[in-house]
Amino acid sequence: MVRIILHGCNGRMGQAVTQLGLEDQEVEIVAGIDMTGEQKSSYPVFKQIGDCDIEADAVIDFSSAKAVDGLLDYCGEKHLPVVLCTTGMSEQQLDRAARISKETAVLKSANMSLGVNTIIKLAQAAARVLAEAGYDMEIIERHHNQKLDAPSGTALALADALNEAMNGRYHYQYDRSAIREKRDPKEIGIQAVRGGSIVGDHQVLFCGPDEVVEIRHTAYSRSIFAKGALQAAKFLKGKTTGYYTMSDVIEGC
Repeated sequence: MVRIILHGCNGRMGQAVTQLGLEDQEVEIVAGIDMTGEQKSSYPVFKQIGDCDIEADAVIDFSSAKAVDGLLDYCGEKHLPVVLCTTGMSEQQLDRAARISKETAVLKSANMSLGVNTIIKLAQAAARVLAEAGYDMEIIERHHNQKLDAPSGTALALADALNEAMNGRYHYQYDRSAIREKRDPKEIGIQAVRGGSIVGDHQVLFCGPDEVVEIRHTAYSRSIFAKGALQAAKFLKGKTTGYYTMSDVIEGC
């Protein structure tokens, strides 16, 4: 049994994790953290992580970037493994998470879906063949109209993975509206769409002479991210230090 503290328990993703947690016999959500303190489920809810005195095996974080610093302090002090699912973290926060991983296990992923993390690997393999042959690489991501950050963390993770596959030779182009010039063959274009209630859709296009190869992932509900987060918490149980990603979870499945 993995005992979990759910940081950001009353948000949309927090409630999705709560529901799946009730159905999973291998986990128990023992406490939640939400700034309102409102108790929507059977577990106790604290307004801030520092007030929580309940023993746990891991924290799952679906809060906001501004709440991450306090969370990292708590997990480092308690030597409590943490699954960081919050997007929009600053470079300083990411660096801090890496430092905290020397004190406790940290798993950070831009997207918790097992499917998304699988297509990242597929996209890297395709890039080594197609981009090397001169195909242009483009990423299109679509999300609901309430999403704050653009491009999405997943789109950036895809771009980083493609660039890594090409040994860092490419650069990113987020907007071409102010550029009146031919496309640079060494760029990875990233376009963001915001509208309606789109949960998440990511396309990687490899565009060559007379053909287009497309790798795509579409999320139809938030439960896929909740499922991945719970899988990550199970993966972290018993680990004392280290910085992990969903790739490590996939390899451990």
